[in-house]
Amino acid sequence: MNFEKINKEIKSFVDERDWDQFHSPKNLSMALSVEASELVEIFQWLNDKDIDDNKDKIHQAVKDEVVDIFYYAVRMCQKMDINLEDAFYEKMKKNKEKYPADKFKGKSSL
Repeated sequence: MNFEKINKEIKSFVDERDWDQFHSPKNLSMALSVEASELVEIFQWLNDKDIDDNKDKIHQAVKDEVVDIFYYAVRMCQKMDINLEDAFYEKMKKNKEKYPADKFKGKSSL
């Protein structure tokens, strides 16, 4: 993944539409929540058979929503001056300390 290229594409997209004025952290967090809810909505009321029977349609819908979520997460990082790569590795270090593999391997609950 070329994150710098993606970052520039998003900035260009926003600048061409003069949308920066609307992209406050508050508004971006709400938009991110809406997109995450749209991802959940894809699976609402479906059982495993429904998902298997509609795999291609669901795959495309999930792909679209994941990209929308990614877009707003990147915009939030741009607005809050967060280096996403650095933040990712910092958070993963915390996760590894909080959930050591030797204690949590194969477990879905605390």
